[in-house]
Amino acid sequence: MSTAVSTAVKSYAAVDLGASSGRVMVGRANRDSLELVEAHRFPNRPVRTPEGLRWDVLALYAGVLDGLRAAGRVDSVGIDSWAVDYGLLDADGALLGNPAHYRDTRTDGVAEKVWASVPAAELYAATGLQYAPFNTLYQLVAARSSAQLAYARRLLLIPDLLSYWLTGESGTELTNASTTQLIDPRTRDWAYGVAERLGVDLELFAPLRRPGDPAGLLLPRVLEETGLTGPVPVTTVGSHDTASAVAAVPATGERFAYICTGTWSLAGLELDAPVLTEESRAANFTNELGLDGTVRYLRNIMGLWLLQECVRDWGDPDLGELLRAAAGVPALRSVVDAGDSAFLAPGRMPERIAAACRESGQPVPSSPAEITRCILDSLALAHRRAVAEAQALADHPVDVVHIVGGGTRNALLCQLTADACGLPVVAGPAEAAALGNVLVQARTHGVVGDRASMRRLVARTQPLVRYEPQGDPAAWRAAEDRLARA
Repeated sequence: MSTAVSTAVKSYAAVDLGASSGRVMVGRANRDSLELVEAHRFPNRPVRTPEGLRWDVLALYAGVLDGLRAAGRVDSVGIDSWAVDYGLLDADGALLGNPAHYRDTRTDGVAEKVWASVPAAELYAATGLQYAPFNTLYQLVAARSSAQLAYARRLLLIPDLLSYWLTGESGTELTNASTTQLIDPRTRDWAYGVAERLGVDLELFAPLRRPGDPAGLLLPRVLEETGLTGPVPVTTVGSHDTASAVAAVPATGERFAYICTGTWSLAGLELDAPVLTEESRAANFTNELGLDGTVRYLRNIMGLWLLQECVRDWGDPDLGELLRAAAGVPALRSVVDAGDSAFLAPGRMPERIAAACRESGQPVPSSPAEITRCILDSLALAHRRAVAEAQALADHPVDVVHIVGGGTRNALLCQLTADACGLPVVAGPAEAAALGNVLVQARTHGVVGDRASMRRLVARTQPLVRYEPQGDPAAWRAAEDRLARA
């Protein structure tokens, strides 16, 4: 990696894939400027097949190619996406079927089988990863007797699979690999003992890569299809979208918490070392790896998935009108646990939220505005709990909460989070994952400086909104107590 910082403006394509859409963004950066424009956006529509819920990865790849064609001349390409899911390749490098979706039911009950061989406390001490039923480890154990896994000779996580199709070279990027529950966050290498005890063949994985490592050059056929002129390098970025988003948090010091908002809310801290205590495991905090040896110490919260599913069920009403109506609903009338796995699966979300309120003895929201307010209050309450518990468990106090990602466009959620946490919230940038993707490419190619410089550049160039806490903190404490008793 170059240490000199160039004054030239260079262009970078950031392929940023989310659970509901993908986009190719073009970032133009030097040490004083950072601009991001959308080249192409395309839907990500999972498909329910007789085998289960699957990602349409071929459509995603087509969207990536269309986006690179629209991007025009670029100096590098980087890819980030959601975590845990993977494609299996045979000995010829051909894909053995569409990748399973993390919301598929094939991992139901698998965790208990894993814990019979490696107890949950031992697994956490070795990998630092929170329990989530869809972790890659559980997916591999669920697939143990499948024909696909028997024929597989290579496993590539989603961004690594797309990078392989673009370059013909395979690798396993570390920030995303840390979500598999097969990485030791202290050594930043495979947790060999865990894999051996559970019969997971680590030879399936390509060699580990780190952000900034070269990932190959666009193949001639890719250049021909996209109209780009080679050579065009693909640069390894923080390929877990949360790692890229955290890299773009516009913090000016170390005393900050972050909430990466979108389909999920990932709320936590950036640390120098993992927290592997039993108290941390019991609180279900995860230790995922970030840039430059950092640890993303965070909790997964269901996020705006709750609202997205309700909006879909309601026939896609105007979101702005819905949020304005929700702002007029009395605060904290009813709340649900936004981290409850009962809300993981798609379908009938308004009914399930109403049922959860009924079962806990709270007023039952019925109108879209009431349900929306319940969701946003519940998310803010979950953010409050995560930020407070992370500080206590890591002994790392904070003065400000940074919200990045799509949720920054939801002013009501941002204000409620400030109120709930009792801390100022700085919202922005909305396209944090794409910006972090671009910044790692730019740093690798000598255009920007270190991580602190990257963050200062984001703070100087991107629109940010500050929300100060308002209202009575006691109301949030009472709601938290009410939910704990439910």
